[in-house]
Amino acid sequence: MWWQDILIAAGLMLGVGGLLGLALAIAGTKLAIKVDPRYEAVINMLPGLNCGVCGHPGCAGMTNSLLDGSEMKVSACRPSKPEQREKIRDYLNSTPGPDGKVLKVEI
Repeated sequence: MWWQDILIAAGLMLGVGGLLGLALAIAGTKLAIKVDPRYEAVINMLPGLNCGVCGHPGCAGMTNSLLDGSEMKVSACRPSKPEQREKIRDYLNSTPGPDGKVLKVEI
């Protein structure tokens, strides 16, 4: 009968969809990128002007450079105030990253 064909097709679609959904769920946990928890804190301490004066593409670039160690001076962000620079330096020098290492950043 025609309704049996519809039930078979619907069952196959549900089965294939379920398997693909399960594969995506497993891939999402196995291939997840771990984000440095210090990123949000540091980017919120920067002025947020995204001016590029520091030589990086905005505050996100400056934050990434500070966290990966390619930029070791907070003073590269010239629009930031001295209090902000000290706060960022103290935070990075006291908070370990995901690898357990603490950065030694200068003002």
